[in-house]
Amino acid sequence: MDFTLSPEQRELQLHARKTAQEVLGGAQATGVGQGTPEQRFAATRPRYRELVRAGLLRKQVPPPLGGTMTGLLDLALVAEELWAVDADVPLSLFSTGLGLMPLLMFGSPDQQERLLPLFVGDDGEPLAAPAFSEPGGSANFRSPHPGTGIATVARREGDEWVISGEKQFIPHASGWDGEGADLFAVAARTDLEDPPQESLAVFLAPRPKSGLTVLGAMDTLGHRSALVSRIRFDEVRVPAGNILGAPGDGIRILETAFSATAGLVGAFCVGVMRAAFQTVLDFARTERRGGPVPVIEHQNVGTLLADMKARLEACRYLTWKACHYFDQTGGQGTELSLATKVFASETAVQVVYDAMRAVGAEAYTTARPLGGLLQDVLAYPLFDGGNVGVRRPQLQRLFARPGYDQLAAAEGRVPGE
Repeated sequence: MDFTLSPEQRELQLHARKTAQEVLGGAQATGVGQGTPEQRFAATRPRYRELVRAGLLRKQVPPPLGGTMTGLLDLALVAEELWAVDADVPLSLFSTGLGLMPLLMFGSPDQQERLLPLFVGDDGEPLAAPAFSEPGGSANFRSPHPGTGIATVARREGDEWVISGEKQFIPHASGWDGEGADLFAVAARTDLEDPPQESLAVFLAPRPKSGLTVLGAMDTLGHRSALVSRIRFDEVRVPAGNILGAPGDGIRILETAFSATAGLVGAFCVGVMRAAFQTVLDFARTERRGGPVPVIEHQNVGTLLADMKARLEACRYLTWKACHYFDQTGGQGTELSLATKVFASETAVQVVYDAMRAVGAEAYTTARPLGGLLQDVLAYPLFDGGNVGVRRPQLQRLFARPGYDQLAAAEGRVPGE
């Protein structure tokens, strides 16, 4: 057992660190609190373009499909470095990765050949949007009871699927110009009378020429320069060949894609915890607060720092293990990814809060970045599948399976083997 990074992983880590410092340095202050959500998002476009140019979008696509992805663990290394500097622009980049995930994991060769080329270059600012969540919540998207679950519907008309319904909390759904993301992965039912186990599907919708209405941006507490919107599909038409698999496959597609990203949320959290820890460390080593020695000499501050660092390291290595396990099992080993999402996201909130306690009242002002970090980190237990409504129930279902083996994940085995 060796946690040493390979030479290639170390090179990737340093590349991501250098890119973050050069491209994202100072990004947290750009547009925050200024203008509309759309204007703040638009201000990030040059930085997003530079991340694409640095190869970090292509890094989320496997080599056979034109990218340079070498596994979820390597993506976690990249994510941590980006989030340690800024959370907004990288969130747009990785949300695009999530929008592509169903196509990457379940797309046919024809679908991948048609729809991926835009996302595997090192130029431009392509955006893919996962269109899953709906008004009223989507935690019960598996529910077989009539009138519940996903309400967006796709009906077959000849050689096309026609999609109608509303979605919300959709990343960059309006695109850079208000005309829509370049590609949507849309969760919809082929028949609202049939349970999702028979009707839920994922459809690939390039930017619609008509039928897409952006109902408005959602002004979030944190990630002020990222963008999530509420949108409506009105008779949006896509080719019949743009369905992933068949009706009923949607549950497996969505749960697999979101299990992959669950582990990456752990890396997002570690990056934010790094930023918080460094802020407090710099403060404690230089500030005396009217006393004879820097505050780091006081035991209560030292205790907070020690606890923060221990939690940060625990989350990092759980994240690495979860991503490695997912990679090694071909996506079948999801338990640790789910556990990482829950544990790291809730631990990160505590770490940022402890950082504010260590600094004191000044942390409640814009003189330090901790208030902004707290606003950002509060999202992580709630998004990418809320811990209460989605992630813990997923773990519960896993534990309830006949023959569940609690040691399989720890020992790197595929469940059931």
